[in-house]
Amino acid sequence: MKSYDVIVIGSGCGAIISDEATAHGLKTALVDKGPLIGGTCLNWGCIPSKQLIFPADRIVEMQEAARLGVMAEVKDIDFRGIMKRMRESRRESQVHLREGVKQAKKLDFYEGVASFVDDFTLEVDGARIKGKKIFIASGSRPFIPPLKGLGNVRFLNNESVLELEEKPESLIIIGGGYIAVEFGHFFAAMGTKVTILEMADRLVLSEEPEVAGLLKKKLSERLGVHTGFEAGEVRAGKEGVEVVTKDKKSGRSRTFGAQQLMIAVGRRSNADLLKVEKTGVALDDRGFIKVNGFMETSRKGIYAVGDANGMQMFTHMANREAAVAAHNVFHDDTIPVDYAAVPHAVYSYPQVASVGLGEAEAAKDHDIVVGRTMYLATAKGQAMLETEGFAKAIVEKETEKLLGFHIIGPGAPVLIQEVVNAMASGGGTGEINQGIHIHPALSELVPWTLNGVGEG
Repeated sequence: MKSYDVIVIGSGCGAIISDEATAHGLKTALVDKGPLIGGTCLNWGCIPSKQLIFPADRIVEMQEAARLGVMAEVKDIDFRGIMKRMRESRRESQVHLREGVKQAKKLDFYEGVASFVDDFTLEVDGARIKGKKIFIASGSRPFIPPLKGLGNVRFLNNESVLELEEKPESLIIIGGGYIAVEFGHFFAAMGTKVTILEMADRLVLSEEPEVAGLLKKKLSERLGVHTGFEAGEVRAGKEGVEVVTKDKKSGRSRTFGAQQLMIAVGRRSNADLLKVEKTGVALDDRGFIKVNGFMETSRKGIYAVGDANGMQMFTHMANREAAVAAHNVFHDDTIPVDYAAVPHAVYSYPQVASVGLGEAEAAKDHDIVVGRTMYLATAKGQAMLETEGFAKAIVEKETEKLLGFHIIGPGAPVLIQEVVNAMASGGGTGEINQGIHIHPALSELVPWTLNGVGEG
């Protein structure tokens, strides 16, 4: 049995830790189940999905260009070519990553399914390894609900959908979170007849109600969106698959049919596959690994970062957690992870971006004022004829401290960054207003929204 100073499980954000460990001259093992290394973001999440969504955005922009006096037409869509480009990009990344792992000094790479068999001891395809410090960055996988009949039909998830060669003529997506609305946007733009079925009364539950409302309205112009419909059974149908649902308001049953089915109802931690209980690591009631603010688990010397701990399941936050965990182990001082200003984006159409608290949550512990500004209030928004997008600011009344900011509309993931930087530095509305904003530019939406707090 080989012994190491450091074992890292997972080559997504875990690669940040293994790089740091080898840079400190520590004998390190990097473990990944394969066959694709580099984590969820690179292979099944952020990167490939956005390579699909970018052309979808261009298609919808052309379809909507008539309101600007531009008569454009989409003559053809090369679905196979779009999918092929995405997969080729992933293959190129794999070559680069594997070459980097091969050349790394003081690093042994184990490719295979790993599980704990004893204290600080792992077995990887028959080989046993032991580590003084262990970092779990094992990620997550699609959650598959115990839906009646699901085992009897073929269905897609956010991983298998990337392997499609032919465009589905019709598609039902069960779920209404960010994965559902992003792929709903993509396939609708490709020409697929898309139906989204969401059990809750609105889409993207983590967003502000009015943001979710506008998103549903805009998506409903291009695809079927049914909120408040609970899927009860899946079965084979004449088109391919049928989903039997119950309308939660009326109690009536309704059946939806499509050629293909996609399940997008959330993620679950991979921690259970590692059998972490054999090394004294505790899980929460959702199956995610419990950690403290320094990313250490219930077992001293074992750390968990990224989706494995379920704290903030975004790649940018996983990378931050990994960097902090590495710092705390390989340096003399320790620092906690700060979750106060963690942004996220939804690449639907329209785009959504948020940071900080929502209005209802903020009002529980703060005396707040709210500002809301339409894109149309800015000169650039007027030029774009952006009549429905808006930004919403939540500010603590007495201190003018920024508590939350929410945007739905063009460029939302970029526009939010100025607010993130201000919140991360502990600044308030005054800090943003001190900066000079280009006129005319969409970035004016941020100060305009802040200057309108208390008015709506």
